[in-house]
Amino acid sequence: MTSIANGSVSIQTSSESVLSTPAWFGEVVLMAAHLRKHGVLNKISEQVRFARRRFGHYDVIDFLAVLFGYAISGERTLEAFYERLRPFAVPFMALFDRDQLPARSTLSRFLAALSEAPVEAFRTLFLDDLLARPLTKERQRGELLDRVGGQWEVFDIDGTREAARQRALPQTEDLPPASRRLDEICAPGYRGRKRGQVVRTRTVISQAHSFQWLGSFGNKGNGFYREELRRSKAAIGRYLAGHQFPRERCLLRLDGQYGMGTVLADLAGFAFVTRGKEYTALDHPSVPRDAQRDI
Repeated sequence: MTSIANGSVSIQTSSESVLSTPAWFGEVVLMAAHLRKHGVLNKISEQVRFARRRFGHYDVIDFLAVLFGYAISGERTLEAFYERLRPFAVPFMALFDRDQLPARSTLSRFLAALSEAPVEAFRTLFLDDLLARPLTKERQRGELLDRVGGQWEVFDIDGTREAARQRALPQTEDLPPASRRLDEICAPGYRGRKRGQVVRTRTVISQAHSFQWLGSFGNKGNGFYREELRRSKAAIGRYLAGHQFPRERCLLRLDGQYGMGTVLADLAGFAFVTRGKEYTALDHPSVPRDAQRDI
């Protein structure tokens, strides 16, 4: 029997427990390095402002770092994410040039007090960053060709509803009125086939070929779909102007919640495809009479 053991190799073991790095930590490192390379972290610190008492020395970037990590981690709850992150809190925050991890209670107060102004500034910052990047590769642009060879740029405006179920609460004379935490983010609305008592709607605008996100809006219940549609048009208009695409060759694909006659007036200047929600849409002047006869 021949042994091929290398006598120069020494293996040592210890009974001391050493925690392993979370599997998602490497992805956070890559994302933080990418944001720092393109100056996004500095822009967030300079342009996204939200001052409020009881936040201590924390800034917006501290809370965004936690939210970035939580979104990448895939942990089921924020509590589980903090438990996994706590031994590596210092190197995690150092990735974003910060020195201290905000407590969960501080993060909750920040999210509860957050106003629309910093959220809009954050949304505008990311859209500006997207438009500042040239489409260097042909596949990044994407296109849809019609029967005569005309090119169309397709954008999706999709409102997704998530239903939330709530447990029954006792209601007796000796108990205070029931208070639910979901009341601040959810409201009664159309649930479709989903089981639940209240819903929340998230509207996403994306370029259909490159899957680039141009914006995202969230509201309780069915959402403010007409206002979100106008803001979606503004973001798409900026995208078309930034990449010098003619608006006449732009096609919007809309969810069924926009298939109403009152909404069609908000789509002036854009070609669109939508699923009809009510027959009053056929009476709109922009719908050809021959199309009405075919229907």
